[in-house]
Amino acid sequence: MNPISFALILSGVMLNAVAQLLLKAGVNAVGHFDYSAANVLPIGIKLATQWPIIGGLACYVISVVVWILALSRVEVSIAYPMLSLGYVVNALAAWYFFDEMLSPQRLAGIGIILIGVYVLART
Repeated sequence: MNPISFALILSGVMLNAVAQLLLKAGVNAVGHFDYSAANVLPIGIKLATQWPIIGGLACYVISVVVWILALSRVEVSIAYPMLSLGYVVNALAAWYFFDEMLSPQRLAGIGIILIGVYVLART
């Protein structure tokens, strides 16, 4: 895999990870809500007007464009598994920004993912 292809894949993965984190921040700002027909519109408006959610959706749109560019250069059987790097980024960022727990089992899973990505990247 050449450096440009790897940069496109990594950019797509990072944009997708940032999108997830922004969506989480936006939902956290709204808080817990119950699902009911009565609050679909009020909660929907509240969610749709959260800047982190708008930013997260924008990151998704950009990530799709970047991902299409990456897929035009790399086999999907190589590119798609690289998306698992997003799990690593999100787990670490969620621990840092949202105080989510990183248990030994999660850390072991992150290690396994990193080994798998390394093996794939070397092919």
